[in-house]
Amino acid sequence: MKPTNARAALSRARSAAALALLLALTACGGTPSSPTPEAAGDTVRNCDVDVAVAGPPERVFAAYQPAIETAHALGISDRLVGTAFLDAQVMDAYTGAQADQEYYPNLPSREELLSHEPDFVFSGFNDAFTDESFGTRASLRELGAESWILSPLCPSEDGRTDETIDPATVTMDSVYADLRDLGAVFGTEERAEQVIADMEATVEGVTQTLDGRVAPEDRPTVMIGRPSDEGFRVAGGPDFSTEIIDLAGGVNAFADLDSRRNHTVATEDVIERDPDFILVDVCCDAQMTSADAADQIGQIMDDPALANLTAVTAGQVEGFTFADRSAGVRSAAAVATVAGIIHSDLFE
Repeated sequence: MKPTNARAALSRARSAAALALLLALTACGGTPSSPTPEAAGDTVRNCDVDVAVAGPPERVFAAYQPAIETAHALGISDRLVGTAFLDAQVMDAYTGAQADQEYYPNLPSREELLSHEPDFVFSGFNDAFTDESFGTRASLRELGAESWILSPLCPSEDGRTDETIDPATVTMDSVYADLRDLGAVFGTEERAEQVIADMEATVEGVTQTLDGRVAPEDRPTVMIGRPSDEGFRVAGGPDFSTEIIDLAGGVNAFADLDSRRNHTVATEDVIERDPDFILVDVCCDAQMTSADAADQIGQIMDDPALANLTAVTAGQVEGFTFADRSAGVRSAAAVATVAGIIHSDLFE
């Protein structure tokens, strides 16, 4: 079943097996201590994995910005046992809730994760579930912890990389479907519907403003990226920023790079594509904002090789954050932000 159909995927599943392994590890590494709940009851399909919904999770570990903000948005801040790896400041509405959380600047080790005895591990990106990080989703389930990856980043197999993302899942509808599914998992269905309604209203406001005013052939090209030692690191077609730019009335200048989300391109490639706008996606610190892009914006504006770029000559190089291009509850606000930048005459 494709992830975009996830919210229709509640299905009855019978299982009498009790998960008898423990989450707590000893210093010797891995002695069980107490049994985990029976994984019987309904399931929700997420990224080709059946997630058991025997009862709302009570001990949730959230990794990466999209998962952390989604947890707060769905009203389960009091169930978080740990959070990790913010790319930027959390949205204003969640500042207080996040301040109360145990926070790791980087992903903790598997042992550290399990020391929190989570019954649910929620990640905004799929690389948390590898042998080098938290372990695969299957291995966590063996220890009694269900897991979730936001659907626009579904790998085709457990623990695979960005190169396996299905482009058909990279839509705002996939975000809404995740929110509904997670509302069912966490027992916060009404809260999920309110979050979705607010996001839909924001996107619809942008759509209505653009309707009839921006012809397809007049959509500006937008590059989201930042300078690197080899040229630029840019967002390709499978990245969620392609959907954000499209809804905002633009075109991803590197949408044809469709093998993975992130690409390193030469400066000559940027010159050849000559984007109308460049959004510098600064990353990665829990206190970061788009204002922190100032140095990199100056680097682009002052580079003689880029002097004739449309974005440079028109002064259309703006600060952005990596968090704003990631699929999650801030995506609707990101659409409004990008629309305001690339169609400033319509969103004054």
